[in-house]
Amino acid sequence: MASELKVDKFTGVTTAGSIDVTSGSTTTNLQQGLLKSFMDLDGTGTIAFHDSFNMSSVADNGTGIYTPSYTNIFANINYLYCGMGETGTDTQNGRGLSAYSLAVLTSSIKIRTGTKSNNSAEDLPHNRLGCTGDLA
Repeated sequence: MASELKVDKFTGVTTAGSIDVTSGSTTTNLQQGLLKSFMDLDGTGTIAFHDSFNMSSVADNGTGIYTPSYTNIFANINYLYCGMGETGTDTQNGRGLSAYSLAVLTSSIKIRTGTKSNNSAEDLPHNRLGCTGDLA
């Protein structure tokens, strides 16, 4: 017996660059509801992106401190950023990632990754950052 192909039907409304997608009774605004940038940065040795979206470059500002710059900037500094660092080698793998010295700009954000035990900054093989908000 052949299996039936189920097709989800989406309806959408486009106004001024904003797209609302409805599935069933749930509506999601794609302009507001998706990540606008992300990165997975190797912070060991010569820094480099493992993967990224809407990131043009990253500056190495010292041990565990980086400034990624966005290809398309945010409309204001009131965007959400979140992330974490990972060692990839031990059971205490997760590390905190935070903004550094209030250096949140529409074009970049200075971040710092650190250990759980003594809150010192460290270079990690995975520094993951995601940002969402209004692009300019």
